[in-house]
Amino acid sequence: MTLSRRWILLAVALATFMTYLDNNIINVALPTIQRELHLSISGVEWVVSAYILVFAGLLLVGGRLADVFGRKRLFMLGLGIFTVASLAAGLAGSVDVLIISRVAQGLGAALVTPTTLAIITQTYPDPREQAGAVGAWSAVGALALAVGPLLGGGLSQHVSWNWIFFLNVPVGAATMVLGARAIPADAGTPLEATGGRRHLDIYGLITSALVLFPLTYGLIEGQRRGWTSPLILGCFALAAAAAVAFGLVESHQDDPMVDVSLFRDRVFAGGSAALVMWGFGLFGIYFFTSLYLQNVLHFSPTVAGSAFVPMAVLMAAGATISNRVADRIGAHRSVGVAMGLMAAGIASATLLGTHASFADLMAPFALIGIGGGLTIPLTSTMLGVMPAERAGVASGIFNASREMAGLLGVTVIGAILSARETAQLHAGHTATDAFMTGYRTGLLVAATLVAAGGVAAWVSLRQVRPLAPTTVVGQTGESGALPALAGAEA
Repeated sequence: MTLSRRWILLAVALATFMTYLDNNIINVALPTIQRELHLSISGVEWVVSAYILVFAGLLLVGGRLADVFGRKRLFMLGLGIFTVASLAAGLAGSVDVLIISRVAQGLGAALVTPTTLAIITQTYPDPREQAGAVGAWSAVGALALAVGPLLGGGLSQHVSWNWIFFLNVPVGAATMVLGARAIPADAGTPLEATGGRRHLDIYGLITSALVLFPLTYGLIEGQRRGWTSPLILGCFALAAAAAVAFGLVESHQDDPMVDVSLFRDRVFAGGSAALVMWGFGLFGIYFFTSLYLQNVLHFSPTVAGSAFVPMAVLMAAGATISNRVADRIGAHRSVGVAMGLMAAGIASATLLGTHASFADLMAPFALIGIGGGLTIPLTSTMLGVMPAERAGVASGIFNASREMAGLLGVTVIGAILSARETAQLHAGHTATDAFMTGYRTGLLVAATLVAAGGVAAWVSLRQVRPLAPTTVVGQTGESGALPALAGAEA
């Protein structure tokens, strides 16, 4: 791995860290923000939801724009928007300015995030090096997931909530300088470099956004407004109709944004299902475990955030060795067993009670962290079945799947927790005992789904067999190898 490519990897890793961090850094600071800006409950919800709604809704659009207009261009544009919006959010003195800034942050993140995996794919054409770079990218995302609550709690408790957003400004500026110098211009014009013609696929862009926006909104607002309310049912109906329209539009395009035939590919379809289950278990449980740590165990925001750091460190460590493990025992075995470890960790957390200590959390958190890190070959294997010129959309699909899975996790586990909690309260149990019953039920459901994802990964990835690399001159100007995948094993 040359020094120049290390700088490219550092640039995309920093951008990934920033955008992932803003998914959860704000959660533990919400009480402080609510108090200082005099926010209503609705205002608090939209400070969080505005970012997620725009980010998730435009990920596929951002991926397509990167494939058409250039990954470096979109990387720089998205990062610039995100950095300026972070400055505006930190300076916000009213809820309106803060929510608008969060919308702009979501737009910037939706433009920059799909470019990160696409730039890695193009910079590291050799399958082994690419897998290692994807592992590093994933490890950075895992660190952001854990460091977010710790930074959010520490800054809001000891400094000011504004610094949750100001933190992005120097990091964003430095990443822009690094990206401008390190990422080569030819990495920003993938379609031109492959002889393709520029075609936005307007109908695909519109219908994909019409799938993701109402689906995201419905998942965010369903609990508060009621799952059978006309608005929420209408959102889901619109998303379903748009999904059908998207499939029809893309199947009749000469140059589709997403080749829908990929979903008939066993590796891609099974890998996507496993990825959704992974996100469902990890992100869904993460949210409600934060509530458990603060409301039941009475940890401070800072201590609650620090409890997730060992998990993230182990996830990052697992990511760094994941490809060597997959090479030794096969991707289907390594990913399947890894998701089994995650499921075991989530299920074992049900044994924790109302008097658990910080140390008691470490065993289940360690299983979740190690298992989560070892699932990285799932991403690199799925990238191998995507056409190189569609790497931006591929990255958008991965990240949109993860965002939707996270929202589904919070929604489904939240609904289960709420239903069980209400039943226990009506039966005369205390509020803490009622919460614990619902929380444990949600953990078991999540563990079951993650285990099912492990089975899906085992079955779907069994047919993948790496072939000998084909040496070519990559678009970075270096000799490399294009990943090749064979069919079912004999």
